[in-house]
Amino acid sequence: MRPGFVPLRSGAVRPAVEGERQAGTVTADERAQVTVVLRHATPPGPPPHPGGGLPREVFSARHGARADDVQQVRVFAREHGLEVVSVDETRRSVVLAGSVAALTEAFDTTVARVEIEGAAYRARTGPLHVPASLESAIQGVFGHDTRPVARPRNVVARPEDVIGSYAAPDIAKLYRFPQQYNGSGQTIAIIELGGGFQTDDLDTFFSGIGLSTPLVEAVPIDGADNAPEGDPGGPDGEVMLDIEVAGSVAPGAAILVYFAPNSDQGFLDAVSTAIFTTNRPACLSISWGAPEATQDPDYMAAMNSFLSDAAAMGVTVCVAAGDNGSSDGLDNSRQNADFPASSPFALACGGTTLDSSDGTSIDDEVVWSDDTGATGGGISDTFAIPDWQAGTAVPPSANPGAFQGRGLPDVAGNASPHTGYQVRVDGTDQVIGGTSAVAPLWAGLIALMAQYLGEGGTGFLNQVLYNDNSAKQTFNDITSGGNGAYQAGPGWDPCTGWGSPNGDRLLQILGTWVFAQEQSRVL
Repeated sequence: MRPGFVPLRSGAVRPAVEGERQAGTVTADERAQVTVVLRHATPPGPPPHPGGGLPREVFSARHGARADDVQQVRVFAREHGLEVVSVDETRRSVVLAGSVAALTEAFDTTVARVEIEGAAYRARTGPLHVPASLESAIQGVFGHDTRPVARPRNVVARPEDVIGSYAAPDIAKLYRFPQQYNGSGQTIAIIELGGGFQTDDLDTFFSGIGLSTPLVEAVPIDGADNAPEGDPGGPDGEVMLDIEVAGSVAPGAAILVYFAPNSDQGFLDAVSTAIFTTNRPACLSISWGAPEATQDPDYMAAMNSFLSDAAAMGVTVCVAAGDNGSSDGLDNSRQNADFPASSPFALACGGTTLDSSDGTSIDDEVVWSDDTGATGGGISDTFAIPDWQAGTAVPPSANPGAFQGRGLPDVAGNASPHTGYQVRVDGTDQVIGGTSAVAPLWAGLIALMAQYLGEGGTGFLNQVLYNDNSAKQTFNDITSGGNGAYQAGPGWDPCTGWGSPNGDRLLQILGTWVFAQEQSRVL
């Protein structure tokens, strides 16, 4: 460690990725960029109730980066021969560029070349260091490591797996989504870390269910863009599932699809850009994640801080809870929560298996756990139980030490591929399940409710769902089944949260909250 430098935050190095192997050294003169995430000028307070989110300009003025912190990073960059590519004080982000050699020297770290599934990446092998004068200003530096940080949370059904599939609007009717609204005037932001969509597929899909194709726009982040691979079983399936589910539930909403590289830097830049877009979205939908134990603690802290920003602005972030049960598919002899669903500022979306014989009412609904996968859920090993969840009967972690952590999921919806969603991908009609379908389903519902509620929208839903007894009664309580270490039961549980929604009743509860706020302002 150089004189005057200190380890940045945790000083941690991300664990090796499954299947990773060493592949030599990184070319020193390779051009690269890093995103420096800065602290808030003042930390946001508790998330607001429905209708109370801060406008972007107000949030930026109160909670964006400090001008003197930005200036210190500019000076640091100049001293180390790095280019300042961009500064966004609202996103608290400064992008620096230079050779790999210059970037590793500047932050006193090391990187190596690795291969994962035949593709080459940089892996940061040493801790990051910064001048002691910048230690409190910098929350994290991301971009030295380019390894994949998440996987899509969808499961493509084989034809023989399908017992009874649904079009998303039919699921919406079963869950009593408010049919008098279509999401007009609202924006749904979708985060994708690979794949792409084809407009012809969207036109064919939406015309097939009797709807006009909604406005769908690709937003490139960090050099990534809409890039369909032509493989229905690849990441294109995730992209099309997200768009088609959200778009068919809220066809009047605009859909912005943020395409970013699958890395910690790409994921963070996409989420922060989507949150702070000039046209504030009603919600974000994220169907990508990974076990907490596989992540860099500084990356999780930075993502959590951006999701707290979303909550302060009244933007709900719907995140898939995982498709591999309470272990999250990780063979480490522990139960693992999926991140970013485990963030206290996410609306974590779990999965059920839904049965409806007539398409108008639910005959049965249980925890999704079958031969195709199982809903994620459980107790975070990283985040303590948040204040808004403290009054709920969240059990301690099943892991040694019985940590009292954030419990997830918060809500649920149909996810089993046996009863999955009809979609069109790369010219092929197929059925896809997974909690990846539940996040955009909930995003569509939020857009419908935001249309009714007006400016301020639904806000940070968890505040209401956990602290309003009436809101708790707006769910179809799932009491049968389990996801491994945890079992469903009456009320909230770490398999399906509060359960699947009754959209009409939930809208009534949120409307009451917004009306009460308006009345208090008048008085």
